[in-house]
Amino acid sequence: MNITHVNPDSMYKNSAFSQVVVLEGPAKLIFVGGQNGVLPDGSMAGDDMASQSEQALKNLLEALSAVGAKQENVLKLTIIMVQGGDFGSAYGIAQKIWGMHATAITGMVVAGLANPKALIEIEAIAAV
Repeated sequence: MNITHVNPDSMYKNSAFSQVVVLEGPAKLIFVGGQNGVLPDGSMAGDDMASQSEQALKNLLEALSAVGAKQENVLKLTIIMVQGGDFGSAYGIAQKIWGMHATAITGMVVAGLANPKALIEIEAIAAV
C-alpha cells in the first residue's frame, strides 16, 4: 500500500492539509465515526472548544489504535464545528495532539450537533 499526498503547483498550498491523498495497492479501509469531546464516562471534557477538540482528537487516535492504525494512515478528516466556535483554538490543539500529518481535510460549520453540548465532531477515513 502506498499513500501519496499531492498539492498541485496551480493550487493553494498549506502545510496543515493536502489537496489530494491517493491510496494505491491493497489496503484495509477504516471509517471512524464522528468523535466529540466525550470522556469515557459519557461526560464532556469541558464546555470550550479547546478542551473538546483535544478530547475529540484523543478519541480519534484511540479509535484508530484499536484497529491497528495511526495518524499516518489517515487519508481524510472531516471537522464539523458548531457555529460561533473558535477555529483558532481548535487548530492550536490539533497541532499539539495530531501533529503535522497533512491529510485531506473538509471543515464545516453547522448550527448544532446531535449532542447539544458538543462544539466539535471529527471523523476520519484511514487505510492500512
